[in-house]
Amino acid sequence: MSSLDAEKILQFVTDSTRERLAPIKVFAEVPSTNSYLLSISLPDSGRLSVAVTTNQTAGRGRHGKTWQSPSGVGLCLSVAYTFASQPENLPALTLAIGIGVADALRDLNINDVELKWPNDLVALDGKLGGILTEVRQQSASTVTVVTGIGINVNLPSKLDFGIEADWARKVTDLKSICETLPSNDQLVGQLINHLSKTFSDYEASSFAPLVKRWSERDWLLGREITIDTNDSQLFGVGAGVADDGALLINTPESGIRRVTSGTIGIAEARGGQA
Repeated sequence: MSSLDAEKILQFVTDSTRERLAPIKVFAEVPSTNSYLLSISLPDSGRLSVAVTTNQTAGRGRHGKTWQSPSGVGLCLSVAYTFASQPENLPALTLAIGIGVADALRDLNINDVELKWPNDLVALDGKLGGILTEVRQQSASTVTVVTGIGINVNLPSKLDFGIEADWARKVTDLKSICETLPSNDQLVGQLINHLSKTFSDYEASSFAPLVKRWSERDWLLGREITIDTNDSQLFGVGAGVADDGALLINTPESGIRRVTSGTIGIAEARGGQA
């Protein structure tokens, strides 16, 4: 697994994105790239700040879980972006980011990446990575989003994460789904390009135009699932997402139901956290 170099990363960043990008912060080791970006000055409107490492020691997942990234086997990238005005339907931004990440991997000839609602990257029916989006309100209208992306790149065969993959029978990595691994620098550069575009597009049109593109990669679509919400349990078949990003489940009792949060169980590996 190659090391990271800010200057080499910039070679893979488009000119238009580079103009909006603060100096990239590369860490040999850091507790959390998200926490680092939240601890420094947030970027001005329309600009990006980036922190990246291959050794994150205290990463965070959704619902208070942790995200492990043992040294040299994965990539942890966080991008902060400030919207001039709060976009419509900000919670669904995480879904849009998932599409952007999958597009970046596709452009590196890494195909067959699917998305599990709302924030997981899936390949070979295993956990490839995850996304954590955190929001900081700067003013009445200005909001900054810090998005952390963890991707397994080249895992030892016997590595056992034991966390954040309860819904999957295994974890997987990029090495397992591509013929030639890109360098870390190229991977980071492509992710920055696509995330920059994702933020700009979302600011203009929110999530609704992306519903069809999500469905093309929807790992839950057609699967039997259970969803535990705060007050009930639903059982049915994944039926895609709504225009606002809500998960749809087709239940025997009441047809299509909308879900905006809950614990998802898969028929093959129940009990995962969504």
